[in-house]
Amino acid sequence: MSFPIRSARDQVSGIYVFGRILDKIRLHAEGKLPPAYHLGIIPGNRTFDDRVCKFLGVDYAALRDRVVEGGTDEEVLEWCFENGTRPTAEQIEIWNGFMFKRGWRDSSGFDKDKADAGFSGRPEIMTYFDLFDAEEGRA
Repeated sequence: MSFPIRSARDQVSGIYVFGRILDKIRLHAEGKLPPAYHLGIIPGNRTFDDRVCKFLGVDYAALRDRVVEGGTDEEVLEWCFENGTRPTAEQIEIWNGFMFKRGWRDSSGFDKDKADAGFSGRPEIMTYFDLFDAEEGRA
């Protein structure tokens, strides 16, 4: 069986990370989210969940409630566009580039997270996407 949360690299309608958040919300609603995973907004900490919600202009709790109601990934994303912001193709390209490179030459927080995960000796892990995939057995 593959890991139940998709890679941050997997896109929904061209947007990185969104599907991963939907997977976490759905797993949490079923009581199946792995214990090491946080969900939503952590005060004082910019999470990927927080960044996606800000990019789409939606409140995390409202997104969570919409996901739990049901629907496809694309239907939930369309709800985000209708209730928040519909980014242009250029904004999505910039967003994807920013998220894809998170951790690469960023603050020391990534190095600490990588070390805490036991991957200090893996120089090919240079971004959070790489780290997530390594932790989840995809790399």
